Amino acid sequence: MEPTPMAYFKGAFVPLSEAKVSVMTHALHYGTGVFEGIRGNWNADEGKIFIFRPEDHFARFLDGCKMLRMNLPIDAKSLVDLSVKLVEQCGYWEDIYIRPLAYKSAEVVANLKLHELDDDFTIFALPLGRYLETESVHCVTSGWRRIDETMIPPRVKISGLYVNSILAKTDAVLAGFDEALLLNQDGSVAEGTGENLFLVKNGGLVTPPLYSGILGGITRAALIELAKNEFGISTDERPIGRSELYLADELFLCGTAAHVTPVSHVDHRAIGSTSVGPVTKAIQELYFNVIRGLQPKYRHWCVEVTPPRLSPL
Repeated sequence: MEPTPMAYFKGAFVPLSEAKVSVMTHALHYGTGVFEGIRGNWNADEGKIFIFRPEDHFARFLDGCKMLRMNLPIDAKSLVDLSVKLVEQCGYWEDIYIRPLAYKSAEVVANLKLHELDDDFTIFALPLGRYLETESVHCVTSGWRRIDETMIPPRVKISGLYVNSILAKTDAVLAGFDEALLLNQDGSVAEGTGENLFLVKNGGLVTPPLYSGILGGITRAALIELAKNEFGISTDERPIGRSELYLADELFLCGTAAHVTPVSHVDHRAIGSTSVGPVTKAIQELYFNVIRGLQPKYRHWCVEVTPPRLSPL
């Protein structure tokens, strides 16, 4: 069979082209949606896709739903099961990106009361290769500040919040950079537009804490555990000043889409030697093995899917 883009939509599996909503949908007008991004990583030797920590992603997804007063009639494990069936039906033999989206589905405008609105959710999957287009990235500190916890909680993936990231990313790329780094309302470093951030200093890792206005990243949590268990490297979760980035030995971004991506420059200042540093390289190589099921110790982090065979060309 050939790959077929599919979606779980309104309680059934349908072709992705048929998964459509009305222009009256509340989430379209007001950003009242919650989403996740989950990687399925292709292992050609085994002929399988390894979905990385899907239950953790769906637990965060449901936390986001609580934040927007959505009551989905399903738990995280059942959402994982739906995703496995979806990936099987799509039949991709490559890296994929699974996108669950819960949204206020009421076809109504001029209603700003979450508790009066109907909810629905969808899941679809598409091929996705490299998210950031270079091996290492040149970042700029954005003039846009990360939204504060008391504005829209950044620790979950609320759709409307991402306009903040989109403004910063767009300005950065138009100015000739690869990515933007956002500061929080206190002027401390928060994260990239779609990635958490780690710096390496004197052999240890430092990353902003959740109260700095960051997403509670699944990849971030995995790297903290991997660094400690496999390399004996501890992580200091504390506020980071902007100028501290310039003095880092190494710097990298991480996330489901971005994986582990080294940063070579920030604000035209070289980070370390500008090449991939030894700590970053070791973590990056281990992480790529883990997410493709190549590390038996961490294979339980992945859900394995064997897609049907493709038709010969």
